[in-house]
Amino acid sequence: MNEDLTKKVDIEKLADEGERIYEEIKAKYEPQDIGKYLAIEVGSKDVYLAENTADAVLAAKKVHPDKMFFVVKIGYSANEILSNMKNNPW
Repeated sequence: MNEDLTKKVDIEKLADEGERIYEEIKAKYEPQDIGKYLAIEVGSKDVYLAENTADAVLAAKKVHPDKMFFVVKIGYSANEILSNMKNNPW
């Protein structure tokens, strides 16, 4: 990832705005897309759906090459994901 870009982005603001947008749109994706990923460009509110994080971000980067994205696993809370990572570290 571009180091200059990460220095320019307020990660907390990106996460807060991304979570807010996801809460507004999640009914469109649950339950049929549970387990898939969304990359959300918070400025435009554009959403990119894919089977995995990398594909979601790659699709988003094609349209917004100089942006960072909020990525969410559909149907899972951040707490569930972090708990799974703790119990099953790679």
